[in-house]
Amino acid sequence: MSNPRAVSFETTLHVRDHCLCLASQRAARALARRFDEALKPAGITSGQFSLLMSLNRPEPPTIGSVANLLAMDRTTLTANLKPLERRGLVSLVEDSKDRRSRRVTLLDAGAAVLAEALPIWIETHAEVDRALGQGRSEDRRPDELRRSLGIVAQVAARPL
Repeated sequence: MSNPRAVSFETTLHVRDHCLCLASQRAARALARRFDEALKPAGITSGQFSLLMSLNRPEPPTIGSVANLLAMDRTTLTANLKPLERRGLVSLVEDSKDRRSRRVTLLDAGAAVLAEALPIWIETHAEVDRALGQGRSEDRRPDELRRSLGIVAQVAARPL
């Protein structure tokens, strides 16, 4: 019979303290909770805010381009669009140039929710940026973090 304790507790602690994936998941969950709570008065979550903002373009984007921007697969994106579509905030229509594609339109009601949510996002975002920049003579820590996260996203997106 194999030893169920083949991985030592010390190894567990090492992974806890060094795993970029775990650290980023914990930070993402905590940050999402903070923005979710802040955005409640606008009636949307942080994920819905990002999704609506990604649709705020001169021309309605394709599902594929939105999925790419948000680093989501199309199936997950479609599932996330459904509640917004039911609320009349977005509309999915067949692409007139390519019948295999669908485009997502931010409707007037969606634009109104986004406009209501934006000042909340700005205030909450500024609070987080200030906290990240504390103790620095130059307030560049938030920008450094954004750059680093961008690099992590690029590295993680590479095929194995």
